[in-house]
Amino acid sequence: MALDLRELADPAHTALVTQELQRGVIGDLSQLPDLAAAARGALGNVTALLRAARAAGVPVVHCTAERRPDGQGANTNARIFQYMARAPVKLHPGSDAAALVPEIELDERDIVLSRLHGLSPFQGTELDFVLRNLGVTTLVGVGVSVNVAIQALTFDAVNSSYQVVLPRDAVAGFPQSHVESVFDHTLGAVATLVRSEDLLAAWSPPS
Repeated sequence: MALDLRELADPAHTALVTQELQRGVIGDLSQLPDLAAAARGALGNVTALLRAARAAGVPVVHCTAERRPDGQGANTNARIFQYMARAPVKLHPGSDAAALVPEIELDERDIVLSRLHGLSPFQGTELDFVLRNLGVTTLVGVGVSVNVAIQALTFDAVNSSYQVVLPRDAVAGFPQSHVESVFDHTLGAVATLVRSEDLLAAWSPPS
């Protein structure tokens, strides 16, 4: 698998895309405590992958969710949107809650793309165009949540002709039994499922 993954996730055509690793989603200002608790175990693997990606020349794109104070441009047609709109801490642009968690240690080479609409970073952002301009054909997805947004990201990426690689220990959702079921019965059918250590090996210099 290591040789196949080296080809599939070759830095020449791969990007690492993080999903909603924000203080108001999984950090100290989270309004989703179950998700924040689940994400704690994945965050160390995410940061290791970020360091390895940058060292190997893999572009890093951070996809974030925001909501204007007046709510304009945001859809309300799902319970999660309605819940977040009522939450006391808002993901307002420029706010502490909308910021990436400090563990990410944003690099000047990283690209940050925010959205006001939808469940997927392919909706309402320039993600697809940015990836194509970077020559990307394989997307490595990390972050949250396996319940909703990671699935949306994966399906949208596949529908846009990208190969998708998901490190199982660098994405999170809840409960864990559900996450494992989604891996085994849904995401495993459309994406290449790996461990973080597999990608770290693939992005390390050949011995």
